[in-house]
Amino acid sequence: MSPGSATLCIIVPAFNESANIRPVIDDIRSHQSAAEVVVVNDCSTDDTGALALAAGVTVLGLPFNLGIGGAVQTGLKYALETGTDLTVQFDGDGQHLAEEINALLIPLQSDDADVVIGSRFGGRDSYTPPFLRKLGINLLKYTNRMLTGRTIADNTSGFRAYNRKALAFLADSYPQDYPEPQAVVELLKNGFRVVEVPVRMRERSGGLSSIGMLASVYYMIKVLLSNFIASSRRPVRKKD
Repeated sequence: MSPGSATLCIIVPAFNESANIRPVIDDIRSHQSAAEVVVVNDCSTDDTGALALAAGVTVLGLPFNLGIGGAVQTGLKYALETGTDLTVQFDGDGQHLAEEINALLIPLQSDDADVVIGSRFGGRDSYTPPFLRKLGINLLKYTNRMLTGRTIADNTSGFRAYNRKALAFLADSYPQDYPEPQAVVELLKNGFRVVEVPVRMRERSGGLSSIGMLASVYYMIKVLLSNFIASSRRPVRKKD
């Protein structure tokens, strides 16, 4: 499959992102005009869905709020069923830069990876998180390394790209609550080639993060327990 012939689907999970969704769509279109943009509206109570529809992209409206895991999996199932070759997960909060999408696609197009994670660390403009968030990121990094034998610096990044094999796996079984770190464990345990590339990201310009300070401790406990459970399961992927 040559890079020029590959179809691309960009999945944008969004919940109450009326302040950000149109700029996100415009940014994607300005850099990936041939891609299908799919906004998964996770039962927003604001104008997120209407604004996405007005922008002319595909909108998958969920009747109930499923959370980030359910929203992403809905988009992955859509991409799989429509036969896309390459799929990008791109947050709807405006923090990701569409100009960085090609950096994630290159390892897939050269068949050097099945999954590519856009990492906030390791580049010239590396992200410097607040102390508590940095502590949590490092805890996930070292825990996941213990569980998988691989060091992934940015386990919580929601900026990811998948080839067809990884798409099929995740569309069938994607973690539901705070899924990004657990997905890393399950992908590595099932033999997928996961790589990171450094990318630039911007600060959220509007709306609210889904994880506040009071929820951070609960988040870490739940994620760590989920990762240990995921690592104990037998691989389910059939070897090629």
